[in-house]
Parts: sequence; structure tokens; C-alpha cells
Amino acid sequence: MMPMPDTPDTPPCLTGLKFETALAELEELVQTMESGKLELEASIAAYQRGMALLRHCQEQLQQAEQKIQIMEAGQLRDWKPEGGNP
Repeated sequence: MMPMPDTPDTPPCLTGLKFETALAELEELVQTMESGKLELEASIAAYQRGMALLRHCQEQLQQAEQKIQIMEAGQLRDWKPEGGNP
């Protein structure tokens, strides 16, 4: 089985990375950067990794939204809790 090709915006190291894992890594990076304990080069590398993770998460959310639209025959509906009124 051949691996799926990367999209132009997805670095190879992010291919196949689950949304939850990417989000957790992004949150950890933000906390580390906010601590102010990183040197300049490490901060730049963390920022670049964070931006790649952010794009990856956004792409996965967009794909999920497209799948939902297809399942809903192109019509997004408001979610109503069971037994509740909107």
C-alpha cells in the first residue's frame, strides 16, 4: 500500500498525525513559548512548528466539515439536544 501524498501545505512529519495529538502538541508549544524560557533560535523553531501544527489542525477540521456536509446532503442543520428546545 502506497502512502498518501502530502498536500503542499503539510510537512511530511505531520502526515498521518491525528488532530488530537497535533492539538496537544500545539498547546504544549504555546505554554513553553509563553514561559519565556526558550532561547531565540528555539523560539523561532517552536513558532514554525506551531504554525505547521495549526495549519494541520485547520485542514483536518475543514475535511471533517466537508464530510459532514456530504453526509447531510449539503445541508448543515442546527443541532438540537435530545428532548430539548432550541
